[in-house]
Amino acid sequence: MNIRPARSDDIEPLHALIESAYRGDSAKRGWTHEADLLDGQRTDAESLAAILADPDQRLLLAESEGQLQGCVQLSRVDGSVAYLGLLTVDPALQAGGLGRALLTHGEAYAREQWQSQIMEMTVIRQRAELIAYYERRGYVRTGEYRPFPHGNPRFGLPKSDALEFAVLRKPI
Repeated sequence: MNIRPARSDDIEPLHALIESAYRGDSAKRGWTHEADLLDGQRTDAESLAAILADPDQRLLLAESEGQLQGCVQLSRVDGSVAYLGLLTVDPALQAGGLGRALLTHGEAYAREQWQSQIMEMTVIRQRAELIAYYERRGYVRTGEYRPFPHGNPRFGLPKSDALEFAVLRKPI
């Protein structure tokens, strides 16, 4: 497996991978999907292009033999905090350790390249199994909750008005 920064020519296959892992019937093949909580899109090509254009963000891809298998987004928040998002693994490959490898690589990147000391993420509060996964990897719930962007179809179409994000942090 090779982990490398995304390029502009990766946007189309990357977008397809993210959507397949988070939404619709294809996502239900894996255990980390949001398909039971949200319809609509998870992201769009314009958002991915904006990440690539931002010097304070990185989108790292995992591939094997030229096949895209997963990704992770990193954002530099400030001098000590980085944010991790869009951790994505092809649903057919989930539960094989790739998510853990991407998480570890993302933490190391933020620590080594940006001198970040803390990794932060947000997870939809209702995704208890996914929160437990992150807790097993050293992330701790802060007790802070952030609103889900209800009414903005760019982030999906919630099936419940109760969706909100739990904030998790880990020293890195």
